[in-house]
Amino acid sequence: MRILTAIIAIAVGFLVLLGYFFPQAAPLQILLLDWAIILAGAAALVGFFNIAIVHLDKIGHRDRNAVYSAILVIGLFATFIFGIILKPQHPYMQAFALNGIIVPVEASLMGLLAVSLLYAAVRLLRRRADLMGIIFIVTAGIIFLGSATLPFGDVPFVGTLLRPWITQVWALGGARGILIGVALGTLTTGLRVLFGADRPYGGK
Repeated sequence: MRILTAIIAIAVGFLVLLGYFFPQAAPLQILLLDWAIILAGAAALVGFFNIAIVHLDKIGHRDRNAVYSAILVIGLFATFIFGIILKPQHPYMQAFALNGIIVPVEASLMGLLAVSLLYAAVRLLRRRADLMGIIFIVTAGIIFLGSATLPFGDVPFVGTLLRPWITQVWALGGARGILIGVALGTLTTGLRVLFGADRPYGGK
């Protein structure tokens, strides 16, 4: 069975790869990618029901955080039902689900993450004050001062010149380096799967 799954996975991988180089193989590539999208949707549906079952079980056992589980289940099923009826592109879905809930929650989590990172940097600096820690805390302070909405507007020089230079030169260069590393790692992993060196589909 492991040999069969390896043959299927390698063959499908090569067929999808050939579709990018030879137009004759493009229809088969599109078909295989459509199947992959269907499988991904089925996996997401399984995950949806798994989350619902876990939190319904917490509600049934009257767990300490059962209230939060009830809110999650109600929101989960409401979003799922209205998403099926109205479709995700509907203006009401965009206004209430996306712009009214998802975007504010993501913004709040990013704000908490930024504050938590700055607090962790300060604690680290108190324990071990080295050059890299000082550079990190100074850079984070500059970004905070330059990004904060203050009553008198942007901080002179920091918000208008220093913060854009750090975010568009240093941070953007680092982000591009990370993306290049992710791309190379993904390429290496894909090649190892194609040549049978790694077999995640066989339980290894």
